[in-house]
Amino acid sequence: QVQLEESGGGSVQAGGSLRLSCAASGYRYRSSDYCMAWFRQAPGKEREKVAGIESDGSTSYADSVKGRFTISKDNAQNTVYLQMNSLKPEDTAVYYCAAAHGCGFPQSQYAYWGQGTQVTVSS
Repeated sequence: QVQLEESGGGSVQAGGSLRLSCAASGYRYRSSDYCMAWFRQAPGKEREKVAGIESDGSTSYADSVKGRFTISKDNAQNTVYLQMNSLKPEDTAVYYCAAAHGCGFPQSQYAYWGQGTQVTVSS
């Protein structure tokens, strides 16, 4: 199975920046069918997808983070990053990385999940 582990979370003032990392190991997906995505869940709210990156490098973002967040990965597709700039208190959540055959799949089709990392943005 694929194992995912997030890091880089923490607390920051509004307007600040953080970079999250997701290290992947034990790949079983074919590289041509592989998507990595970031989700987040705030207290009392549903988990939502914030960004995704396909094996070919194409990216997608939730409207709430467009222009502020950037998803990227290293050349070996071993680590995925989420650069978060101009952070707002509304961005406070637990952030999870997940893997699926395609970024357009529903959450139930993301087979592998990390344990999450907390991001707290103070006003």
